[in-house]
Amino acid sequence: MHLRLSFRLALLLSLPAHAAGLTAYTEHVPPLTYQQDGQIRGYASELLTTMAGKAGLTLRQQLLPWPRAYVTVLNTPDSVLYSTVRTPEREQQFRWLGPIGKRRVYLYRLAVRNDIQLTTPGQLQQWRIGAVRGSASQTQLQQLGLRPGIEQDNAPDDASNLAKLRLGRVDMIAMLDWAMYWQLQQAGISSQQIRPVALLDGQEQYWFALNRQTAASTITRLQNALRGLEHSGFVAQLQQKYLGPDKQTAALPDFSQQFQSARWRPLQRHR
Repeated sequence: MHLRLSFRLALLLSLPAHAAGLTAYTEHVPPLTYQQDGQIRGYASELLTTMAGKAGLTLRQQLLPWPRAYVTVLNTPDSVLYSTVRTPEREQQFRWLGPIGKRRVYLYRLAVRNDIQLTTPGQLQQWRIGAVRGSASQTQLQQLGLRPGIEQDNAPDDASNLAKLRLGRVDMIAMLDWAMYWQLQQAGISSQQIRPVALLDGQEQYWFALNRQTAASTITRLQNALRGLEHSGFVAQLQQKYLGPDKQTAALPDFSQQFQSARWRPLQRHR
């Protein structure tokens, strides 16, 4: 009996460290993360799942409202928040893994609206612009002098803003480039009907944010897995699958410099 117990104890102690696991929390933001057929899918979700597999870690994913997901990861060891913009306000709150993608918010108009031409942020106040309510883009437009309900006509999500643009209820909308790619695909709209007219913000990148108590060895294994997937071309293929082609337009006016000294609230939605 003692011999059998000793053998079982030795077997348990000899199990490799990769039996450890992580719990990941995210919000519904297609095509980064979304739920389909009971499964959490999307670019960031599939990337994290593949990384965890390469690193020998188990992974559980859960969709939550962004503020709840944020606070949960702050207080839960071995947890991950994604996709997260790495800002000075958040730097010491998490341990960081990435980057995993660019964050570029453009101002879009209908292709037929050739009357809308931008060169400076000051011109925005003559137009009505839509953004996602409660997002960083809404805050940035407000910093440029656009008042909610007057120059701003905000909506709860990107799909609603695109619909308002097509109906002529707004002149422009602020949207991430990959979100626009996704929304056009979902609505069956040709990309030729929409034109970017300015880069509202292109300074940041997306990361996985891990609870600060996460073991350094776990983060190293995940980071090595990410680098391996980048070198193999897997990440580029995944970006093409979910986010579309990388079409940064250098000729457009760039308003990003207006926000160099701006501060995001820690719980601000990642957009």
